[in-house]
Amino acid sequence: MSPELRLPPYTLSRAPGAPFDPPAEHTAQYGDQPVGRVSIWDGRLAVWLVTRYDDARVVLGDRRFSAAHGHPCYPSRFEAEPPRPRVFFSSQDPPEHGALRSLVARDFLARRVTALRPTIQRLADQLLDEMASENPPVDLVGRFAQPLPSLVICDLLGVPYQDHDFFQRAASTVISLHVPMEEKLRSFEALRAFLRDVVNDKRGDPEDDVLSRLAVRVRAGELTAEDAADLGVFLLNTGHETTANMIGLGVAALLDHPDQIPLVVADDDSTARAVEELLRYLTIIHAGQRRFATEDVDLGGVTIRAGDGVVVSLPAANRDPSAFPGSPPDRLDVTRRARHHLAFGHGDHLCLGQQLARAELRIALRSLFERFPGLRLATPLERIPFKHDAQIYGVHALPVRW
Repeated sequence: MSPELRLPPYTLSRAPGAPFDPPAEHTAQYGDQPVGRVSIWDGRLAVWLVTRYDDARVVLGDRRFSAAHGHPCYPSRFEAEPPRPRVFFSSQDPPEHGALRSLVARDFLARRVTALRPTIQRLADQLLDEMASENPPVDLVGRFAQPLPSLVICDLLGVPYQDHDFFQRAASTVISLHVPMEEKLRSFEALRAFLRDVVNDKRGDPEDDVLSRLAVRVRAGELTAEDAADLGVFLLNTGHETTANMIGLGVAALLDHPDQIPLVVADDDSTARAVEELLRYLTIIHAGQRRFATEDVDLGGVTIRAGDGVVVSLPAANRDPSAFPGSPPDRLDVTRRARHHLAFGHGDHLCLGQQLARAELRIALRSLFERFPGLRLATPLERIPFKHDAQIYGVHALPVRW
């Protein structure tokens, strides 16, 4: 492929009538043209769009591609993107990335998540009881998809759940693509101040939660209260917003494919397999994993020069036919074995909360469809408000009946 290839400007737009599919411009680049230049907000063409599965794994797993957000070569999403706190380890390279991640990693290990499963199930059952007491139609996002992961992350972090309305609004503002930067910064600072107060309260009375363990480090002089609060912001945002969107969007996709719902709830293995397929098929982190090359790298038939920016389209990589043989990957097939998908990333930056997200999704979907076997959309799919305006894809609301 010629390195002079030019693709349309990088876009998140989904085609009308195909709300679950990545932009056609991305998936069209398989085969002979898997890597091509795209423009971003400033018109720079020294940015490469990567769409093929194998190439995406290389970029995400090779340390010659840096995630350092504050570097001039980083291909930012916006004209004025504020610097991220240093403890946001997703924006750091090794060894800083590993050192910061280790501060909270123990609370997201598989054994910790296993211990949380009864709590997740209890919370799911409680929310479904409350939903069943209402007269349909009911907004599944507001009544179930949003509160379940919020309750779980509050329990894990040690944040009072009575404040969930505040942090949900603040988190949604921070990740919106269309909110003015000044408003984003105000929401971020409000969230940071809120969590700093929580950390300071826990310094004198720590409990068995993430923020208490960070507060102990603050008390010992190993961490500042500001850094502890920033870590809390990072975990609070990533720990509820992603899973909430995945539950809402996953239910929408299944209600659009009702023949597959019995396969989701057949048994535990079927539910686990369906969750992996939904993660692959929907890939809600749709704004692109961004990196820049620190040295020349040959990839997909082109040479990416040192300093060039790279955008990895995870939705496109997860639809690559060479990585997902069998039934066409642009179709939802909950019997597919898709655990090798890239919805959680790959390499050093593989999502810290992936085991928690999997547990929440399995419990949420199984509990929902067993409790409401006749669940259906209360409005046509084309009238569902999808989140084209956010970095994390989902649905703003999902009216349902049963």
